[in-house]
Amino acid sequence: MLDVVVVGAGPVGLFLGTLLLQRGYKVRIVERRTGRSLRSRAIGIHPPALAELSRAGVAAQLIEAGVRIRRGVAYSQGLKVSELPFSGDAEFPFILAVPQAITEEVLEESVLELDAAAIVRGTEVQEVINDFRSVRVVTDPRAGHGVFTARLAVAADGAHSSIRRAILPHLPTRRYPDCYIMGDFTDGTRHGTDAVLYLEPAGIVESFPLPDGVRRWVVRLGAPDQGTTAAGLADLVAARTGEVLDATSNSMLSAFEVRARLAKRMVHGRVVLLGDAAHEISPIGGQGMNLGWLDAAALAPIIDASLNGTDVGRKLQSFERSRRKAALRASRQAGLNMALGRPLPPAVLATRNTLFASALEVPAIAALVERRFTMR
Repeated sequence: MLDVVVVGAGPVGLFLGTLLLQRGYKVRIVERRTGRSLRSRAIGIHPPALAELSRAGVAAQLIEAGVRIRRGVAYSQGLKVSELPFSGDAEFPFILAVPQAITEEVLEESVLELDAAAIVRGTEVQEVINDFRSVRVVTDPRAGHGVFTARLAVAADGAHSSIRRAILPHLPTRRYPDCYIMGDFTDGTRHGTDAVLYLEPAGIVESFPLPDGVRRWVVRLGAPDQGTTAAGLADLVAARTGEVLDATSNSMLSAFEVRARLAKRMVHGRVVLLGDAAHEISPIGGQGMNLGWLDAAALAPIIDASLNGTDVGRKLQSFERSRRKAALRASRQAGLNMALGRPLPPAVLATRNTLFASALEVPAIAALVERRFTMR
Protein backbone atom coordinates (compact mmCIF):
# COMPACT_ATOMS: atom_id res chain seq x y z
CA MET A 1 0.00 0.00 0.00
CA LEU A 2 1.14 3.52 -0.81
CA ASP A 3 1.22 6.22 1.83
CA VAL A 4 -0.17 9.04 -0.34
CA VAL A 5 -1.49 9.37 -3.87
CA VAL A 6 -1.35 12.92 -5.21
CA VAL A 7 -3.59 13.56 -8.20
CA GLY A 8 -2.06 16.20 -10.45
CA ALA A 9 1.58 16.84 -11.42
CA GLY A 10 1.32 20.60 -11.68
CA PRO A 11 3.38 22.93 -9.47
CA VAL A 12 1.30 22.25 -6.34
CA GLY A 13 1.17 18.45 -6.67
CA LEU A 14 4.88 18.24 -7.44
CA PHE A 15 5.76 20.43 -4.46
CA LEU A 16 3.65 18.37 -2.06
CA GLY A 17 5.21 15.23 -3.52
CA THR A 18 8.66 16.62 -2.81
CA LEU A 19 7.76 17.46 0.79
CA LEU A 20 6.34 13.98 1.46
CA LEU A 21 9.16 12.12 -0.29
CA GLN A 22 11.68 14.11 1.74
CA ARG A 23 9.95 12.75 4.84
CA GLY A 24 10.43 9.20 3.59
CA TYR A 25 6.90 8.34 2.45
CA LYS A 26 5.92 6.20 -0.50
CA VAL A 27 4.14 8.55 -2.88
CA ARG A 28 2.70 8.38 -6.35
CA ILE A 29 1.79 11.51 -8.30
CA VAL A 30 -0.78 10.59 -10.94
CA GLU A 31 -1.08 12.87 -13.96
CA ARG A 32 -3.28 12.58 -17.06
CA ARG A 33 -0.81 14.51 -19.25
CA THR A 34 1.91 12.45 -20.86
CA GLY A 35 4.50 15.20 -20.40
CA ARG A 36 5.03 18.57 -18.77
CA SER A 37 3.04 21.44 -20.21
CA LEU A 38 5.12 23.94 -22.17
CA ARG A 39 2.57 26.70 -21.59
CA SER A 40 3.65 29.19 -18.94
CA ARG A 41 0.54 30.77 -17.52
CA ALA A 42 1.63 31.30 -13.89
CA ILE A 43 4.89 33.23 -13.59
CA GLY A 44 5.03 35.09 -10.26
CA ILE A 45 6.51 33.55 -7.10
CA HIS A 46 5.95 35.65 -3.97
CA PRO A 47 8.20 35.87 -0.89
CA PRO A 48 6.20 33.54 1.43
CA ALA A 49 6.19 30.82 -1.24
CA LEU A 50 9.88 31.39 -1.94
CA ALA A 51 10.56 30.80 1.75
CA GLU A 52 8.77 27.43 1.64
CA LEU A 53 10.47 26.46 -1.63
CA SER A 54 13.78 27.39 -0.02
CA ARG A 55 13.12 25.08 2.94
CA ALA A 56 12.47 22.29 0.44
CA GLY A 57 15.76 23.02 -1.32
CA VAL A 58 14.39 24.13 -4.70
CA ALA A 59 14.29 27.93 -4.47
CA ALA A 60 17.91 28.51 -5.49
CA GLN A 61 17.42 26.90 -8.91
CA LEU A 62 14.28 28.94 -9.53
CA ILE A 63 15.91 32.20 -8.46
CA GLU A 64 18.84 31.50 -10.77
CA ALA A 65 16.44 30.87 -13.67
CA GLY A 66 14.10 33.78 -13.00
CA VAL A 67 13.93 37.57 -12.95
CA ARG A 68 13.78 39.44 -9.64
CA ILE A 69 11.07 42.09 -9.82
CA ARG A 70 11.98 44.63 -7.16
CA ARG A 71 9.31 47.23 -7.83
CA GLY A 72 6.08 47.94 -9.62
CA VAL A 73 5.51 51.16 -11.56
CA ALA A 74 2.16 52.60 -12.67
CA TYR A 75 1.63 54.86 -15.68
CA SER A 76 -1.48 56.48 -17.10
CA GLN A 77 -1.89 58.31 -20.39
CA GLY A 78 1.85 58.64 -20.80
CA LEU A 79 2.59 59.94 -17.30
CA LYS A 80 4.06 58.12 -14.30
CA VAL A 81 1.50 57.77 -11.50
CA SER A 82 3.46 56.05 -8.73
CA GLU A 83 5.85 53.25 -7.89
CA LEU A 84 5.95 50.61 -5.18
CA PRO A 85 9.09 48.74 -4.09
CA PHE A 86 8.69 45.07 -3.16
CA SER A 87 11.34 45.25 -0.45
CA GLY A 88 9.37 44.39 2.67
CA ASP A 89 10.67 40.84 3.05
CA ALA A 90 14.22 40.73 4.41
CA GLU A 91 15.12 37.38 2.83
CA PHE A 92 13.34 37.79 -0.50
CA PRO A 93 12.89 41.52 -1.27
CA PHE A 94 11.37 40.84 -4.68
CA ILE A 95 8.73 38.91 -6.62
CA LEU A 96 10.36 36.25 -8.77
CA ALA A 97 9.19 35.88 -12.38
CA VAL A 98 9.74 32.38 -13.77
CA PRO A 99 7.88 30.71 -16.64
CA GLN A 100 5.67 27.95 -15.27
CA ALA A 101 7.32 25.41 -17.58
CA ILE A 102 10.65 26.03 -15.83
CA THR A 103 9.03 25.88 -12.39
CA GLU A 104 7.46 22.51 -13.18
CA GLU A 105 10.74 21.22 -14.58
CA VAL A 106 12.65 22.13 -11.41
CA LEU A 107 9.98 20.61 -9.16
CA GLU A 108 9.74 17.45 -11.28
CA GLU A 109 13.50 16.96 -11.09
CA SER A 110 13.28 17.35 -7.31
CA VAL A 111 10.65 14.60 -7.13
CA LEU A 112 12.48 12.21 -9.45
CA GLU A 113 15.75 12.60 -7.55
CA LEU A 114 13.92 11.34 -4.49
CA ASP A 115 12.00 8.54 -6.29
CA ALA A 116 12.38 7.90 -10.00
CA ALA A 117 9.04 6.06 -10.08
CA ALA A 118 7.02 8.66 -8.17
CA ILE A 119 5.36 10.34 -11.17
CA VAL A 120 2.88 8.27 -13.18
CA ARG A 121 1.94 10.08 -16.38
CA GLY A 122 -0.63 9.40 -19.05
CA THR A 123 -3.35 8.09 -16.78
CA GLU A 124 -6.60 9.83 -15.84
CA VAL A 125 -8.29 9.32 -12.50
CA GLN A 126 -11.86 8.11 -12.88
CA GLU A 127 -12.88 7.69 -9.26
CA VAL A 128 -11.59 8.05 -5.72
CA ILE A 129 -13.13 5.59 -3.25
CA ASN A 130 -12.76 6.41 0.43
CA ASP A 131 -13.38 3.25 2.50
CA PHE A 132 -12.30 4.82 5.83
CA ARG A 133 -9.30 2.51 6.31
CA SER A 134 -7.68 3.44 3.01
CA VAL A 135 -8.46 5.19 -0.24
CA ARG A 136 -8.53 3.69 -3.72
CA VAL A 137 -7.70 5.85 -6.72
CA VAL A 138 -9.20 4.23 -9.79
CA THR A 139 -7.58 5.18 -13.11
CA ASP A 140 -8.51 4.68 -16.74
CA PRO A 141 -7.87 0.97 -17.42
CA ARG A 142 -6.61 1.76 -20.91
CA ALA A 143 -3.48 3.30 -19.37
CA GLY A 144 -2.65 0.02 -17.67
CA HIS A 145 -2.06 1.40 -14.16
CA GLY A 146 -5.24 0.06 -12.52
CA VAL A 147 -6.06 1.05 -8.96
CA PHE A 148 -3.71 2.81 -6.55
CA THR A 149 -4.45 2.01 -2.89
CA ALA A 150 -3.08 4.43 -0.31
CA ARG A 151 -3.58 5.65 3.21
CA LEU A 152 -4.42 9.15 1.94
CA ALA A 153 -5.18 10.90 -1.33
CA VAL A 154 -4.67 14.56 -2.21
CA ALA A 155 -6.45 16.26 -5.11
CA ALA A 156 -4.09 18.80 -6.65
CA ASP A 157 -5.67 18.53 -10.07
CA GLY A 158 -6.45 22.19 -10.54
CA ALA A 159 -9.47 24.38 -11.09
CA HIS A 160 -11.26 21.73 -13.15
CA SER A 161 -10.67 19.03 -10.52
CA SER A 162 -12.73 15.91 -11.22
CA ILE A 163 -12.27 14.85 -7.60
CA ARG A 164 -13.73 18.10 -6.28
CA ARG A 165 -16.65 17.80 -8.68
CA ALA A 166 -17.38 14.32 -7.33
CA ILE A 167 -17.11 15.37 -3.68
CA LEU A 168 -18.73 18.82 -4.01
CA PRO A 169 -20.94 18.62 -7.11
CA HIS A 170 -22.91 21.74 -6.21
CA LEU A 171 -20.05 24.05 -5.22
CA PRO A 172 -21.12 27.45 -6.54
CA THR A 173 -19.06 29.35 -9.09
CA ARG A 174 -18.79 33.11 -9.07
CA ARG A 175 -18.17 34.68 -12.48
CA TYR A 176 -16.68 38.14 -12.97
CA PRO A 177 -17.22 40.60 -15.86
CA ASP A 178 -13.49 40.62 -16.54
CA CYS A 179 -11.82 39.03 -19.57
CA TYR A 180 -8.17 39.16 -20.55
CA ILE A 181 -5.71 38.20 -23.25
CA MET A 182 -2.01 37.77 -22.55
CA GLY A 183 1.07 37.11 -24.59
CA ASP A 184 4.87 36.95 -24.35
CA PHE A 185 7.00 39.06 -26.69
CA THR A 186 10.61 40.11 -27.00
CA ASP A 187 11.09 43.02 -24.60
CA GLY A 188 11.69 46.22 -26.53
CA THR A 189 10.85 48.54 -23.62
CA ARG A 190 13.16 50.35 -21.25
CA HIS A 191 11.45 48.99 -18.16
CA GLY A 192 14.16 46.47 -17.28
CA THR A 193 13.05 44.30 -14.36
CA ASP A 194 10.11 46.51 -13.33
CA ALA A 195 6.54 45.26 -13.32
CA VAL A 196 4.44 47.92 -15.07
CA LEU A 197 0.75 48.77 -14.84
CA TYR A 198 -0.78 51.04 -17.47
CA LEU A 199 -3.96 52.45 -15.92
CA GLU A 200 -5.80 53.52 -19.06
CA PRO A 201 -9.37 54.70 -19.76
CA ALA A 202 -10.07 51.65 -21.96
CA GLY A 203 -8.82 49.25 -19.28
CA ILE A 204 -5.58 48.11 -17.72
CA VAL A 205 -2.52 46.74 -19.46
CA GLU A 206 -0.05 44.83 -17.29
CA SER A 207 3.55 44.05 -18.21
CA PHE A 208 6.05 41.76 -16.48
CA PRO A 209 9.65 40.87 -17.29
CA LEU A 210 10.60 37.26 -17.97
CA PRO A 211 13.98 35.59 -18.49
CA ASP A 212 15.87 35.76 -21.80
CA GLY A 213 14.71 39.24 -22.75
CA VAL A 214 11.00 38.43 -22.87
CA ARG A 215 8.12 40.46 -21.44
CA ARG A 216 4.56 39.34 -20.74
CA TRP A 217 1.66 41.62 -21.62
CA VAL A 218 -1.84 41.23 -20.16
CA VAL A 219 -4.71 43.32 -21.57
CA ARG A 220 -8.20 43.63 -20.15
CA LEU A 221 -10.90 43.11 -22.76
CA GLY A 222 -14.47 44.33 -22.76
CA ALA A 223 -15.83 40.91 -23.69
CA PRO A 224 -14.57 37.32 -24.02
CA ASP A 225 -11.82 37.03 -26.62
CA GLN A 226 -12.89 36.06 -30.12
CA GLY A 227 -9.58 34.82 -31.45
CA THR A 228 -7.20 37.75 -31.11
CA THR A 229 -3.88 37.07 -32.83
CA ALA A 230 -0.40 38.08 -31.66
CA ALA A 231 -0.59 41.03 -34.07
CA GLY A 232 -3.99 41.95 -32.65
CA LEU A 233 -2.64 41.91 -29.09
CA ALA A 234 0.31 44.05 -30.17
CA ASP A 235 -2.19 46.54 -31.69
CA LEU A 236 -4.17 46.66 -28.43
CA VAL A 237 -1.02 47.33 -26.41
CA ALA A 238 0.09 50.07 -28.81
CA ALA A 239 -3.32 51.75 -28.81
CA ARG A 240 -3.50 51.92 -25.01
CA THR A 241 0.13 52.41 -24.00
CA GLY A 242 2.11 53.55 -27.03
CA GLU A 243 4.48 50.60 -26.59
CA VAL A 244 5.38 48.87 -29.85
CA LEU A 245 5.63 45.07 -29.75
CA ASP A 246 7.20 42.83 -32.37
CA ALA A 247 4.31 40.49 -33.16
CA THR A 248 6.65 38.04 -34.90
CA SER A 249 8.48 37.49 -31.59
CA ASN A 250 5.37 36.18 -29.81
CA SER A 251 6.02 32.92 -27.97
CA MET A 252 2.79 32.47 -25.97
CA LEU A 253 -0.78 33.68 -26.46
CA SER A 254 -3.68 32.87 -24.16
CA ALA A 255 -7.08 34.35 -23.35
CA PHE A 256 -8.99 33.80 -20.11
CA GLU A 257 -12.12 34.77 -18.25
CA VAL A 258 -12.37 35.03 -14.48
CA ARG A 259 -14.31 32.88 -12.05
CA ALA A 260 -13.92 31.90 -8.42
CA ARG A 261 -14.79 28.87 -6.30
CA LEU A 262 -14.15 28.41 -2.60
CA ALA A 263 -14.78 25.11 -0.84
CA LYS A 264 -15.79 25.45 2.80
CA ARG A 265 -14.01 22.18 3.58
CA MET A 266 -10.74 20.90 2.17
CA VAL A 267 -10.61 17.65 4.14
CA HIS A 268 -13.10 14.90 3.22
CA GLY A 269 -12.26 11.74 5.09
CA ARG A 270 -8.98 10.45 3.66
CA VAL A 271 -9.13 12.85 0.72
CA VAL A 272 -7.82 16.44 0.83
CA LEU A 273 -8.44 19.16 -1.75
CA LEU A 274 -5.43 21.38 -2.37
CA GLY A 275 -4.69 24.55 -4.32
CA ASP A 276 -7.06 25.46 -7.15
CA ALA A 277 -9.03 22.27 -6.53
CA ALA A 278 -10.08 23.80 -3.19
CA HIS A 279 -10.04 27.51 -3.96
CA GLU A 280 -9.91 28.92 -7.46
CA ILE A 281 -9.37 32.67 -7.55
CA SER A 282 -8.70 35.26 -10.24
CA PRO A 283 -5.28 34.86 -11.86
CA ILE A 284 -4.86 38.65 -11.79
CA GLY A 285 -2.19 39.27 -9.16
CA GLY A 286 -0.63 35.83 -9.62
CA GLN A 287 -1.65 34.43 -6.24
CA GLY A 288 -3.18 31.04 -7.12
CA MET A 289 -0.03 28.94 -7.52
CA ASN A 290 1.51 30.55 -4.43
CA LEU A 291 -1.63 29.87 -2.42
CA GLY A 292 -1.43 26.20 -3.40
CA TRP A 293 2.21 25.94 -2.37
CA LEU A 294 1.42 27.43 1.02
CA ASP A 295 -1.45 24.91 1.33
CA ALA A 296 1.03 22.10 0.65
CA ALA A 297 3.58 23.44 3.13
CA ALA A 298 0.91 23.59 5.85
CA LEU A 299 -0.51 20.16 5.01
CA ALA A 300 2.71 18.13 4.75
CA PRO A 301 3.59 18.12 8.49
CA ILE A 302 -0.01 17.21 9.34
CA ILE A 303 0.12 14.25 6.96
CA ASP A 304 3.44 13.30 8.54
CA ALA A 305 1.94 13.35 12.02
CA SER A 306 -1.17 11.45 10.91
CA LEU A 307 0.78 8.69 9.19
CA ASN A 308 2.84 8.32 12.36
CA GLY A 309 -0.31 7.63 14.38
CA THR A 310 -0.99 11.05 15.90
CA ASP A 311 -4.56 12.27 16.22
CA VAL A 312 -4.59 15.30 13.93
CA GLY A 313 -8.27 16.19 14.08
CA ARG A 314 -7.71 19.61 15.64
CA LYS A 315 -4.73 20.32 13.40
CA LEU A 316 -6.86 19.60 10.35
CA GLN A 317 -9.57 21.92 11.60
CA SER A 318 -6.99 24.65 12.15
CA PHE A 319 -5.52 23.94 8.69
CA GLU A 320 -8.89 24.35 7.02
CA ARG A 321 -9.65 27.59 8.90
CA SER A 322 -6.29 29.18 8.19
CA ARG A 323 -6.13 28.16 4.54
CA ARG A 324 -9.73 29.28 3.91
CA LYS A 325 -8.87 32.62 5.52
CA ALA A 326 -5.82 32.93 3.27
CA ALA A 327 -7.90 32.08 0.20
CA LEU A 328 -10.54 34.66 1.12
CA ARG A 329 -7.85 37.30 1.60
CA ALA A 330 -6.28 36.41 -1.76
CA SER A 331 -9.68 36.47 -3.45
CA ARG A 332 -10.45 39.92 -2.05
CA GLN A 333 -7.06 41.18 -3.22
CA ALA A 334 -7.67 39.74 -6.68
CA GLY A 335 -11.03 41.52 -6.73
CA LEU A 336 -9.35 44.83 -5.89
CA ASN A 337 -6.74 44.21 -8.59
CA MET A 338 -9.47 43.65 -11.17
CA ALA A 339 -11.41 46.71 -10.04
CA LEU A 340 -8.24 48.78 -10.44
CA GLY A 341 -8.05 47.71 -14.07
CA ARG A 342 -11.62 48.34 -15.23
CA PRO A 343 -12.38 51.12 -17.75
CA LEU A 344 -13.11 54.61 -16.43
CA PRO A 345 -13.81 57.97 -18.07
CA PRO A 346 -10.52 59.90 -18.40
CA ALA A 347 -11.45 62.57 -15.84
CA VAL A 348 -12.57 60.01 -13.26
CA LEU A 349 -9.46 57.91 -13.92
CA ALA A 350 -7.19 60.92 -13.43
CA THR A 351 -8.83 61.73 -10.09
CA ARG A 352 -8.60 58.12 -8.96
CA ASN A 353 -4.93 57.93 -9.95
CA THR A 354 -4.12 61.12 -8.05
CA LEU A 355 -5.75 59.73 -4.91
CA PHE A 356 -3.96 56.42 -5.40
CA ALA A 357 -0.57 58.12 -5.76
CA SER A 358 -1.18 60.32 -2.73
CA ALA A 359 -2.09 57.31 -0.62
CA LEU A 360 1.13 55.51 -1.57
CA GLU A 361 3.14 58.48 -0.30
CA VAL A 362 1.99 57.56 3.22
CA PRO A 363 4.53 54.98 4.48
CA ALA A 364 1.99 52.93 6.45
CA ILE A 365 -0.35 52.67 3.45
CA ALA A 366 2.52 51.85 1.08
CA ALA A 367 3.67 49.10 3.44
CA LEU A 368 0.15 47.65 3.62
CA VAL A 369 -0.22 47.68 -0.17
CA GLU A 370 3.21 46.05 -0.56
CA ARG A 371 2.24 43.30 1.87
CA ARG A 372 -0.94 42.63 -0.07
CA PHE A 373 0.77 42.54 -3.45
CA THR A 374 3.51 40.21 -2.17
CA MET A 375 1.14 37.98 -0.14
CA ARG A 376 2.99 38.61 3.11
